Amino acid sequence: MNVRPIEIRWHADLPVFAKESFLKAVGDEYGWLGGFSGSGETRCILPYTVVRKAVFRMARFRVETIAVSADFGIPEEKEFLNGAMDHLRSIGVDMVIPATTNAIFRTYPDGADAAPYGSYVIDLAKTEDALWKGIKPGTRQNIASAKKDGVNVRSGPEFLEICYRLVRDTFKRSKISFMSLEAFRRYIAGLGEHGKILVAEYGGVIHSASVFAFSSPCVYAIYGGNLPEARQGTMKLIQWEAMRLFRSLGVRRFDLVGARIDPPKGSKQESINAFKRYFGATLIRGYMWKYPFRPLPYRLYGLATRVRGGGDIVDSERHKLEGFRPPES
Repeated sequence: MNVRPIEIRWHADLPVFAKESFLKAVGDEYGWLGGFSGSGETRCILPYTVVRKAVFRMARFRVETIAVSADFGIPEEKEFLNGAMDHLRSIGVDMVIPATTNAIFRTYPDGADAAPYGSYVIDLAKTEDALWKGIKPGTRQNIASAKKDGVNVRSGPEFLEICYRLVRDTFKRSKISFMSLEAFRRYIAGLGEHGKILVAEYGGVIHSASVFAFSSPCVYAIYGGNLPEARQGTMKLIQWEAMRLFRSLGVRRFDLVGARIDPPKGSKQESINAFKRYFGATLIRGYMWKYPFRPLPYRLYGLATRVRGGGDIVDSERHKLEGFRPPES
């Protein structure tokens, strides 16, 4: 497997997070790596960003490896990722930090620290009636009740600031930091016409909001937030209306983005997974991982994440790796 940088040639049949304007918005450096067979056939693509913090250069993937050939298998992907690590090392990257939670890898390179992770995905090729019937009765009831009581779902860039406040404050209630308003503006601008903000209004007040990033293969429900006293069903109604909207635009899958594998009973993570599962979504299983190139910066990064929040997602989930059933294809 030959791995080398390639020209960015994004189009709407590729995941939205491979888009150059998006990569530029979220990274100090960015690019695409291509994987090639011995005969020169392009087998896969992996977009990446590099974020600079103080003197450190940290690579982060915003989407998993994109297969170009239908028969691109897991052993070949592992070989490609090993080559990708060699390239990133050669350009002076200090480490690879965990990918964004929409990026579920089928495998990971030799020497990586890895953990099981997944995401709940809905097939939008189904009819609208089949999608509705696939939703659990309790969730359907919440959605119908919200609509009956006059909850209105709206979309537009004018909701950017209220969406930001709802997401930021929702994260804060869970003691999770969120990006600045300026960074959020860049994020949305980087998506361009492939990003949408949907809000649920009730009684003249915005109760819930969600950000969606999309292209033909998939729409991702990236960020969501609610008022502490939000009317029941407002976020569920947003997700349902988003399913209808993006299905009408020809998008093939709806990704509810990020799921911990087998979270503890009664935990908040279990509740979040249930919210997604009740929409008729299927759990896609894979891996989240990080990779050290320079030991000292990697240790300092680990210390900083533990001090700030008890460690990163790989640290908190890696104990589940033993006995994990990996993806089959």
